[in-house]
Amino acid sequence: MPHPNKKKILNDPVYGFITIPTELLFDLVEHPYFQRLRRIKQLGMSEFVYPGALHTRFHHALGAMHLMGHAMNTLRNKGHVLSDDECEAAQIAILLHDIGHGPFSHVLECCILEGVPHEEISLLLMHELNRQFGGALSLAIRMFEGSYERPFFHQLISSQLDMDRIDYLNRDCFYTGVAEGTIGADRIIKMLDLVDDQLVVEAKGIMSIENFLNARRLMYWQVYLHKTSICAESMLVQILRRVRFLLRSGEMVPASADFLLFLSQTIRLEEFSRSSEYLEAFTRIDDHDIWYCIKQWSRHPDQILSTLCQMLLNRRLFKIMLSTEPFAGELVQELEKQLRQKGLQDDELSYFLVEGQATNAAYLPLGDKINIKLKSNQVIDIADASDLPNIKALTHIVRRYYVCWAKHLRWQPSRVLS
Repeated sequence: MPHPNKKKILNDPVYGFITIPTELLFDLVEHPYFQRLRRIKQLGMSEFVYPGALHTRFHHALGAMHLMGHAMNTLRNKGHVLSDDECEAAQIAILLHDIGHGPFSHVLECCILEGVPHEEISLLLMHELNRQFGGALSLAIRMFEGSYERPFFHQLISSQLDMDRIDYLNRDCFYTGVAEGTIGADRIIKMLDLVDDQLVVEAKGIMSIENFLNARRLMYWQVYLHKTSICAESMLVQILRRVRFLLRSGEMVPASADFLLFLSQTIRLEEFSRSSEYLEAFTRIDDHDIWYCIKQWSRHPDQILSTLCQMLLNRRLFKIMLSTEPFAGELVQELEKQLRQKGLQDDELSYFLVEGQATNAAYLPLGDKINIKLKSNQVIDIADASDLPNIKALTHIVRRYYVCWAKHLRWQPSRVLS
């Protein structure tokens, strides 16, 4: 039965009451593709560090839609002509921008999607929804892709100062309790303006943008790239890597049919585009599938798989070392030696000793810039407008190398499958 009242008001812990302003937006929120986002956590494994970080992509998408509505009102109040259709399309595009995320958000893109960016899956799902809704999403898709003739809409959806970033910084700060990530979202949005249909920030908003960039840098090191999160994520990746190896070696590994499809095959973007089977299967897997399997696999006869799953379930995480330089070969060799002394064979080491690097750049003014409109109406890059010396430092990519390993591994070599 059609819902009698589609202009719903929701109580959001970050912004208070937010409104779903149109019937089409309501119907999209109600769609199973979007409801799936309730079952995908926003921050992957960050709950292992911050117990409150249990919010979902569903929360985030609604928050971003809410902020987009504020941005539309701000620009209209400054005399810019935006049609109702444009405003609705912008809110649709930001509502659906993360609909293509798989389980654990970014963590498993390398394992499940085989290098297919979630943005591409989002676009495929938007096209499918457009078909189901009789072409009602065509304008939103053009904005999402960046092909609409008014580029500021795409900038509000995907840029270095978009509603996506403003919401996730606000929301992730709230749920993790990391106060350093606090940003003045309302003030940033109030300072938005347009010059030649390009997004700019009024000069009196410079300090808010400086704070926004600093907060983003801090949140990356304190939350998104926290060393404990890196350990938990590395373990999860190794679990799926082992499952794939076992499946391709002919071993039985229990999983749902949809999840098994992605574990047993290498599915690239062409396959998604060619067959609706993969897209539909993808929309039926979420975090719950992964955790159910991890619990099942913790009793699997393959000791590598069962050990990793038991460790993750019981939060017996890898230890980690970080460095600004690549690790010396001698250090890695010493860690390998320690693991061999526990009984690991050479072909088993890579599951319990992982090297990698994390990168962080708060602002990259290459093509996509944050532009400031001075009182003289001149438009310049925030890196040139700011008088803070550390703003230019934020434009540099910072790399941290890491090695994490199972320091307290309990091992019984006789249980390993050949």
